[in-house]
Amino acid sequence: MRLGFRLSVPILFVLVAMGAHASGVYKWVDPGGRTHYSDQPPPADTRGAQQIRGKGNVVEVDKESYAGKQAHAKNPVVLYANNCGPFCDQAREHLKRRGVAYSQKDPSTDPEQALALKKLVGAMEVPVIVVGKSHLKGYETTSWDKLLDEAGYPKTPLIPPPPEPARKP
Repeated sequence: MRLGFRLSVPILFVLVAMGAHASGVYKWVDPGGRTHYSDQPPPADTRGAQQIRGKGNVVEVDKESYAGKQAHAKNPVVLYANNCGPFCDQAREHLKRRGVAYSQKDPSTDPEQALALKKLVGAMEVPVIVVGKSHLKGYETTSWDKLLDEAGYPKTPLIPPPPEPARKP
């Protein structure tokens, strides 16, 4: 057990030193027309060498699952909402919590959106969720979940949203 610890500490220092030393990748073309990439600087007589700096050890990933993308392609979500208070806030939070990509329309600022909402539900009441060809007026967790489930949206996001910051009293 002690030997493993003794070996792991020097290895850790070497890895940290390598990460601090890595300053990018060099790219150059030699006289024969071949392009080279290296973590070492090119020969001194090389012209047109570039140093390419990376973003560090970052892996880009999709924020939406395959099932979520499929559901979004077949049944896109539109949220009609404005600053209506807790119901609109809860509606937005619900979609965020499930990781549902949606477009938001504010009928209070756009006459065309107001007309579309009135045609859809017969009134200027928000929030309204539209999932594909179905819609619901008002926010109610269970009915929204049922509508999203039927459209194929996952119950949880691929990458959970970050925790909310602590609120001061």
